[in-house]
Amino acid sequence: MTNVVMISPGYPAEMAYFTRALAAVGATVIGVGDQPAHALPEAARGALAHYEHVSLADEGAVLTALRGLSRHARIDQVECLWEPYMLLAARLREAFGLPGMSVAATVPFRDKELMKRALDSAGIRTPWHASATTVAEVWEAADKIGYPLIVKPIAGAGSADTYRVDSASDLGDVLPHLRHVPEVSVEEFVDGEEFTYDTVCAGGQILFEHILWYRPRPLQMAQHEWVSPVAISLRELEVPHLQGGRQMGQQVLAALGFDTGFTHMEWYRKHDGEVVFGEIGARPPGVRVVDMMNFATDGDVYVGWADAVVHGRMSPLEQRYNVGSICKRAHGSGRISSVSGLDRLLAEYGDSVLAVDLQPVGAPRRDWRASTIGDGIVFVRNRDLPRVIEMTERFASDLQLYAQ
Repeated sequence: MTNVVMISPGYPAEMAYFTRALAAVGATVIGVGDQPAHALPEAARGALAHYEHVSLADEGAVLTALRGLSRHARIDQVECLWEPYMLLAARLREAFGLPGMSVAATVPFRDKELMKRALDSAGIRTPWHASATTVAEVWEAADKIGYPLIVKPIAGAGSADTYRVDSASDLGDVLPHLRHVPEVSVEEFVDGEEFTYDTVCAGGQILFEHILWYRPRPLQMAQHEWVSPVAISLRELEVPHLQGGRQMGQQVLAALGFDTGFTHMEWYRKHDGEVVFGEIGARPPGVRVVDMMNFATDGDVYVGWADAVVHGRMSPLEQRYNVGSICKRAHGSGRISSVSGLDRLLAEYGDSVLAVDLQPVGAPRRDWRASTIGDGIVFVRNRDLPRVIEMTERFASDLQLYAQ
């Protein structure tokens, strides 16, 4: 039996399902995290053979805890799917002489500038880019790249602290908001549609692939409170307009030497058909996209990932449906006071609505800047893509939450 250390087995929330999946494929799972044991979600707590409660920000304390544990139990591998601690996991593997991603292999997935340099060397089209650690360097990069451009953290995740800048005046306005960011990437703004290319791999082979279509682009979702972020998991991956992104994704994995685990890549398709790389993480997508994969396949991608990392295999999954997610943000502030439009939409779309997970009346409104999901999420599915587009647009426009 394989003994797997899972870093942060219960946070973020979806980590609990990956932890449970490791136990489901026969691994003995040892959790290491900074949540108290009683605060772990039941899905994680019930799957763990042992739990070490330790600050993940204290690398020395984590190493000491695992060295003590290793006197009593063999450690075979270390897994981590939460971006901030992927380098910690890599250092632990090196400290214990374990297989898996090394520090050198992990760094390009965390440092956006090194990532793009590696892909530039492989001949993959990336946005024109430069890194900057000072205000002067940001201005210099902007002069070289030209406007519009994007400024974002080198080691960030998602759209946090990411800004579109259309002019020198805009850049002057944005820079004060980035004082807390030690290093930023300044890059060309690529105008086009934005997609993901997500995979589960084992031994350098792609065992599962998935494409998500963002509507609108994540940067617009992050900048405008009134937007209901929509994403669509696409059933037909063989259609011509997706082939450039799929091929690029495969080339990116090869160029970065990715071997085993989950990857989440974002890419752009410009209006002239050119495909441009965005960024990639050695982790699953967030915002419950793995749940969308399960809805699309009627399968279990959590277990598929666990099978891949523990046993080097994954049962084939068929994309059967297009699946849409619609995230909602309440109007107003304070506590949720009412919901309108839901009953009418449920009556109209019936069995195509898979789940409705909204903040209940009386619950405090969430900070829309800190969470893409905001005040709730709805999932719909259908084999017909136009039908899913219609449903996502209707839920985006007609379902409203109010707070006061």
